[in-house]
Amino acid sequence: MRTRMRWVSKHGAVRLALRQAHRRGDLATLATIDPASAPDPLKVYDDLRAAGPFVQGRLATVTASHPAAAALLRDDAFRAAGDLSKLPLPLRALARISYDPAASGPIDPPSLLAVNPPDHTRLRRLVSRVFTARAIDALRGEVERTAHHLLDVMAAEGTVDLVERYAAQLPVTVITTILGVPADMRAQFLRWGADAAATLDVGLPYADFQRVEAAQRAVNSWFAGHFAQLRRAPGDDILSRLVGLTGDGEQLTETELTATAQLLLAAGFETTVNLLGSGTLALLEHREQLESLRADPSRWPNAIEEILRIESPVALTTRVAGTDTELLGVAMAARQLVVVMLAGANRDPAVFTDPHVLDVQRANARDHLAFSGGIHFCLGAALARLEGEIGLRLLFERFPDLALAGTPHRRPTRVLRGWETIPVHVGTSARTAR
Repeated sequence: MRTRMRWVSKHGAVRLALRQAHRRGDLATLATIDPASAPDPLKVYDDLRAAGPFVQGRLATVTASHPAAAALLRDDAFRAAGDLSKLPLPLRALARISYDPAASGPIDPPSLLAVNPPDHTRLRRLVSRVFTARAIDALRGEVERTAHHLLDVMAAEGTVDLVERYAAQLPVTVITTILGVPADMRAQFLRWGADAAATLDVGLPYADFQRVEAAQRAVNSWFAGHFAQLRRAPGDDILSRLVGLTGDGEQLTETELTATAQLLLAAGFETTVNLLGSGTLALLEHREQLESLRADPSRWPNAIEEILRIESPVALTTRVAGTDTELLGVAMAARQLVVVMLAGANRDPAVFTDPHVLDVQRANARDHLAFSGGIHFCLGAALARLEGEIGLRLLFERFPDLALAGTPHRRPTRVLRGWETIPVHVGTSARTAR
């Protein structure tokens, strides 16, 4: 009963409202409904921008404008939407009655994604003490070794599913290293991740919600034992350093540790698997861009920014107005929910010339909002960039004749946008020697 109550408060009521709004032709809901029945999302984004910087729907205000999205994400008047006080009173009561910390995920408090200052300020400061740029750059060798090993295996197999064999394996190996997870647990983490991937979506069917919660319970239970082990015998990994933080106000509670570990898992894995898959397809479809990278490998970092822009791994995020406010001349009432279409903002012609064209030399590619913005800027951005650059560069260096071997299939998730399968031939000129 409590599980069903949580579903109603988190998804059931929203699912019903989305369906009603969609039947009435509400433009603001079209990009968040079931992708099987959604129209071309690019047209939806264009229509939203044509209607103004912010479009008021039946359930939320929506923007696909880059200037509006960038301004909102950096405006302190708008806060993370994970606070229960922002829910209507009946749903708020259901959520509180049915709350179960054992089933919480990366979008539930006290995750950094779901809390606001001053809690967010404290947690971000503590996590940033160990999840530093230097710590991420120190993983470069691990990323390269892992990529080469996976590519060696692919070379021996010839025809593979790129997602299963490479795009998923590279980030899960790296993030489990960061979390101090034993190598023999990686396959299990992949299964848990696949089941929990829909956690960011809204309006989940009840069966999908049950599967998500089961995965989150399993991960949380495993982490509880893992934290105890790391306290007894800390390793040389980022999570061990987080667990080991001590001092007045300078340590994470058990619940905060679990939420942070879940967020690191999601930020370090889900974004990158979509980046690698989408980046591979984009370059296979635009061979002239791939040739540009082969002619000058120094262009790879900018190419990753362009791929993040044109194939945003996270399609949208949400914010709530903390007070009555105004943004770009548009009045917003306190508690107003705003859906920011990151993927739409990243194709705004007001900012990006020929926004639907992949251009690895685009001068302002890094102006994308794929990692959100403001205080909730993605914690795993540096890691995703590192893995994306190394992963795609080595893939095309090792397999210059890489080609599709069938039809790719998209993931069914809506917020996380990527590919479930990408069948490829590695080509006859694949090299196993390094």
